[in-house]
Order: sequence, then C-alpha cells, then structure tokens
Amino acid sequence: MSGTTLALTVPAVRAGHRGDGFWPVAYAFAVMMAFSAAPTPLSVLYQQRDGFGLSTATVVFASYGVGVVLGVFTAGHVSDWLGRRRVLRWALIAAMAAGVLFLMPGLGSLLAGRILSGAGVGLLTATATAYLMELHLARHPGTDRRRAAMAATIANVGGAGLGPLISGVLAEYAPGPLVVPYLVFELLLALAVAGTFLAPETVAPRAFRWRPQRASVPPGHGNRYAAAGMIAFTSVAVFGLFTSLTPGILRRALDQHSLAVAGVVTFGVFAAGVAGQLTMARHSQAVQLRTGSGVLIAGLGALVAGVWLPSVGVFLAGGLLSGAGAGVALQGAVATAAALAAPGLRGESLAGLFLVGYLGLTVPVLGLGLAAQRLDIRMSVLNVAVSLAVLLVVAVLQLRKPTSENQE
Repeated sequence: MSGTTLALTVPAVRAGHRGDGFWPVAYAFAVMMAFSAAPTPLSVLYQQRDGFGLSTATVVFASYGVGVVLGVFTAGHVSDWLGRRRVLRWALIAAMAAGVLFLMPGLGSLLAGRILSGAGVGLLTATATAYLMELHLARHPGTDRRRAAMAATIANVGGAGLGPLISGVLAEYAPGPLVVPYLVFELLLALAVAGTFLAPETVAPRAFRWRPQRASVPPGHGNRYAAAGMIAFTSVAVFGLFTSLTPGILRRALDQHSLAVAGVVTFGVFAAGVAGQLTMARHSQAVQLRTGSGVLIAGLGALVAGVWLPSVGVFLAGGLLSGAGAGVALQGAVATAAALAAPGLRGESLAGLFLVGYLGLTVPVLGLGLAAQRLDIRMSVLNVAVSLAVLLVVAVLQLRKPTSENQE
C-alpha cells in the first residue's frame, strides 16, 4: 500500500474514446499490487533454498519498503509532466523485470527484485489513482470522484491481498513453487501492458525540470498532523507485518505449514481492510480515526492471543480485525492530513504523511526480526503488538487534546 498526490486534471480525450480505458487501468493497478505482495507465502521457501533465517527475511521485505520510498519521492509525481499512460507502462515493465529477478537463484537477485518491485509500486500508485479519476471525469463530466476513488482503493488494497492468495495456492498445489507463480504473474502483467493501449492519455506531456516530491507539515497543525502520521505508521505496519512474516509465524508459532493457508490469511487481512474502508467511507475523519484505532488495538490483542494459545482461528480473527481497523484508520489519517493543509500544499502534506507511513513497512518488520534473534516468536510478536498499540493510544489521545489546533 502506497501513494502520493499529483495534480488532477480534467482530461481532454477524443470524443469517441471518452473514458474507455478505466477498467484496463484498474486491472493494471490491481495486478501490479498483487504482484508486489506475491512473495509473501513464498518467503519460507526462499529461506530453505538460500539458507537464511527470519532476520534476513525481514531485511528482504524491508528492502521493498526502501524501493517504494525511492519510487515515490523520485518519480511518483512525474506523470504530471510525462503523461499517465507512459509512466504506468514504466511501472508495469519494472514489475516484469522484478519478476525475472525473482526467477533467478540467490539472495542478491531476491533483494534486487524486491527493491525494483517497490520502486515500481512507488511509481504506480499515485499515477494510477489520478489516471482513474481523470478517466472517470472524462466519461462522466460533472460527477464526483467517489466511484474512481473506490475503484482505486479496491485495486490498491484488494490487489495486494489477492497476490499472496494466488501465489500461495499455486505454490502449494502446482509444480515449481518458486517458478509457476511468477510465470503466471508475468502473463498477467503482460496483459496489463497490452491493456494500456486501450486507455487514452489524459495529460499532455510538457517540458519540465525534475525535482523530488516535496513533503511538508501543515503550519499551525503540527500536533494533529503528527497524530495522523503515527496512525498511518501503525496501520501500514500491520499490513507490512502480514505481508512479510505471516508464513514464518504460522510455521513457528502455530505449526501450520500450508502455503495456501498463509496466502488465505494474508488475503483476509487485506480484504478486511477494503471492507472496513468501504463501510466507513461516509463517516467523518474523526470517527474513522477513533473507530479504526479501536478495532486495530482489539485486533492486535487477538493476534497476540492467537500466537500464545496457540490457535490458528484466533490468529485469523485477529488478522481480520487488525486489517479492518488498519484500513479505516489509514483512510482517516489520509483525510485528516488532506484537510489540515492549504489547497496549494495538499500534495506536500500527504507526501509527508506517506513518508511516515512507509517507515511502517520497514521499522516494525526489522524490529520483529531482530527481536526474534533473542526472544521466542511469541515474545517477539507481543513486544511489537504492544509497541504499536501504545503508539495508537498516544495518537488518539493527541487528537482528543482540547487545543485550538485540535478542534474538529
């Protein structure tokens, strides 16, 4: 899950092709997000093949977060200048190149593939989101952007959930568990590239002087913005933990060795996130933040209980609660950051929020991996869950402070 913001245009496309590319772009968005999470249930197989442990596995996943940050802040906004369709194709081609790296043996190619995959996602997310909104406005002039925003949400979070499900089932039941899943995704990505030729361009390319994506804190709203950042960090961390360590936790703590089950669990977390976001979409940002944080804390408690009992059912329930809460809380955090900023600085405000959020893809995962070197998996999960819960409580209390900048 990632993003930044771009200047949204009201596109001028050919009359005979107005908005025709909406669903091909949505498909490309979903397939690439699915590919980015496909290695999740395969991590234990990589550990067996290349002979590394949980701590190295966490570094491999954290490298994906590094790639996302690099992609977002160096090129996530360049489709404003170069055109949406061109940048979308670049992102898809980067994913296909990462897939080739995943098919090559060795830890080095795995790390390179994860970084390249993350960079492609950083390039893709804001571009595809803006593209969907512009194609929607081209086909339905004068309407709001809610349908396009909902499609982008489902493609982003739902796609990231489908990836582990597809790769986990293929790895469990098809031959070549480290080959067949990527061959399937290479085909799906190739179809996505072909689909971009059905989509009209919505941005006229223009000359530009490159600069990195700027990030800023809205003046006068530092406390509330910081609280939104802490909630974004925690929410992204939950999704990051499930897409990095679910197979290892299932094997080491719950004695569950099925790759398909690992894929189903991860899919359930992301599906719950989508369901939560759609359910709470009409509520205020304050309600989203409080509700999402509360459900997320309850989910973290259930996760810990599932690992300690141990119980796959309780662990799965905790994952579903955590996913739903994280999805709603993240939605509220993004809305809060956007509302606090002046219109001309909204992109920079959201970029700062996403930067903090992306740290959640790396810091907690690395923390859990390092803790697992000294503690058993149950204590490691407990420590990370308590840390995230405390951060959420601090953020919610910060939002409730009766200061002038925290007024609703």
